[in-house]
Formats: sequence, C-alpha cells, structure tokens
Amino acid sequence: MIDYDSGPQIGQIVRITSGRDAGQYAIIIRLGEEPFVYLADGEKRKFDRPKKKNIQHLQLTQHISPEVQSSIRETGRVTNGKLRFALAKFINESKFERKKGDEFDGKR
Repeated sequence: MIDYDSGPQIGQIVRITSGRDAGQYAIIIRLGEEPFVYLADGEKRKFDRPKKKNIQHLQLTQHISPEVQSSIRETGRVTNGKLRFALAKFINESKFERKKGDEFDGKR
C-alpha cells in the first residue's frame, strides 16, 4: 500500500484510508516529523489549517502535482484554488483509467 522507499513528497496526492475523511483525496503540503504529513484539499481543509495525518493511514498515489509542488517550493504557499484544481484534474484523469466495476464491490 505504501512505498517506503520513495516516501511521501510535497505535492503528492494521497487517498485517506482511515478516520473521518476515509475515502477522500488530499495533497501533501508539508512533511512533519516521521511518520506524519500535513494534508489539504483546498475545500474542507484549507492550506492555512492543514490536517496532520500518519502516513500509515494514507494510500500514496504515484501522482505528484507539479503545479502544487513548484508553488510551494517557490513561495512556500499554494492557493486553495490550485489545490482544488489539482485534485479535480487527478480525479477526472483517474476515472478514465478505472475499469468497469472497480468502484463497487457488487453489494447493494
């Protein structure tokens, strides 16, 4: 589930696997002391009030948003609109990669 070799990176999109926000996507905006990272999505969790989360409760994706990553590196900040845009872009692109039935387990 988690690739410990590469580790989490700023701008990386993650899926939250436990807690109140389970199943939602967010972006790593800051690395904390091991094993914690700070997440924001630009909507519920703004850049100014990120969520501190243990990486064991996250599923790291292979996607790193270059817009978010470069903005944080250059200015130390990123706009909430840019976070929302990066997540929406990732979710729309990943819909095309899913196969029929991936989202559901067959139960009603």
